[in-house]
Amino acid sequence: MNKVIKYSLLLLAITTSLVSCTKWIDLKPNDGIIREEFWQTKEQVQAAVNGIYSSMLGSTSGDLALPEYFFIWGEGRTDMVTPGFKASPQEYEFVNVNIQPNNNYTNWRALYQTINYCNTLIELAPAVLKNDNTFTKAQLDQAVAEATTIRSLMYFYLVRTFRDVPMKLTATISDENIQPIPKTSGDSILTQMVSDLKASEAGLPYTYGNANTDKGRVTRFTLNALLADIYLWQEKYAESATECDKIIASNRYGLVGGNNNLFNALYYQGNSSESIFELQYDANKLNPFYYMHLASTRRWGASARLMDEVFGVDLVNAIPKVDARGDGCSLRPSDLTIWKYVGANSYGNSMRAPDQSFAHWIFYRYADVLLMKAEAINQTGKSLEASRLVKTIRDRANAIDFNGTMDSTSKSGMEDYILQERQREFAFEGKRWYDVLRNAKRNNYAKVSYILNMASISVPSDRQQVAFNKLRDKNSHYLPIYLYELQTNNLLVQNPFYK
Repeated sequence: MNKVIKYSLLLLAITTSLVSCTKWIDLKPNDGIIREEFWQTKEQVQAAVNGIYSSMLGSTSGDLALPEYFFIWGEGRTDMVTPGFKASPQEYEFVNVNIQPNNNYTNWRALYQTINYCNTLIELAPAVLKNDNTFTKAQLDQAVAEATTIRSLMYFYLVRTFRDVPMKLTATISDENIQPIPKTSGDSILTQMVSDLKASEAGLPYTYGNANTDKGRVTRFTLNALLADIYLWQEKYAESATECDKIIASNRYGLVGGNNNLFNALYYQGNSSESIFELQYDANKLNPFYYMHLASTRRWGASARLMDEVFGVDLVNAIPKVDARGDGCSLRPSDLTIWKYVGANSYGNSMRAPDQSFAHWIFYRYADVLLMKAEAINQTGKSLEASRLVKTIRDRANAIDFNGTMDSTSKSGMEDYILQERQREFAFEGKRWYDVLRNAKRNNYAKVSYILNMASISVPSDRQQVAFNKLRDKNSHYLPIYLYELQTNNLLVQNPFYK
């Protein structure tokens, strides 16, 4: 073969779509297609879109699936989890706030792999307009908008986790495209992502006409939720609330009822009426969480304090109230199993079989939109209105008033309460570290105590003083750059805390 540019990176994703046909992906292109043959038809563009989603379900290069990184990055340093007897020394580094540059969980390769699939589609799909007269501009705009939204989501994870990272918006499709690039500031990356998302909004549909597809594929409401989240991180509260209102005003989503239905609809079945965007695992493509949380092979379990101090135990009523998000939903208290990924019912007495480990990974759901709006408007002085949104979430969960009532007259009091409610609502969904860091860094780290208080719970007592000294340095809140990346990219500079 002449020096034909093989579409190697993207085809790894596409031809493994690959291995898994999820609930809506059903196109399987042939193996061995080179670039000149591939970008010819609208079906091939759709196959490339499918490859992007498939790359998030599981790596095509032997790396970890993205949700495993997202879980450890979002939960490993928090007060929600405790390491199990099968946890690796590198996982213990997260708990002990002693993360080193050779820690495999600081490897960002899987995210950049997905970013490159997105870049490749954005760069090469427009040529198909000339090659396939049945491929419309609207179809192209939609494919590019999907890729742009997922690329923005990947960069949002990178910025929140590492702060300053390389930003590459062009495709790597040959050896000639591989060249070292330096870091870009996290603030600049998020500004770029906001611009990209706003330009892409009109290209995304509100619905694909099928409920499962609407949950497993990027819609306009996925973009709105992501924008709301980025704006919160940027402390642009009016803009965040506006994006939340777009979703609320659509009347397309609602909160799932509490008690048994909450677990079954959100976590066991998936694709609930509350879901906005989730990775859809199934029997053909299992998630990475079963053996991660199973008691006999456990790497991560729930913190022993959660029922007493987070979800609450009702000691007042003759028939005790029970927060529907706790026992039998988020966790099984009897053995501290993280239940929402391995359980088969809400009674805590039946687990999924290994070949049924297809609980979805949820990026955004309607409860998140309501609580993001509550956080945003509280920061603009609308604490009473924020309290009503929080009450809606609490009422559906039958939540217990055990650690004080909402102070709807105080912005600071409501800030604390909303953060507590997010802790209950999104237990083990990879959001806790980012929620605490976002609130801690607000107003030039006015509430660094949020991080220190969390460490006082999560870090072993004999290591706490060292951890506190580290965490008082805001540079320690971001992970180090993986050693291999530093060795192979001479333009990269290690994050300040780890030099």
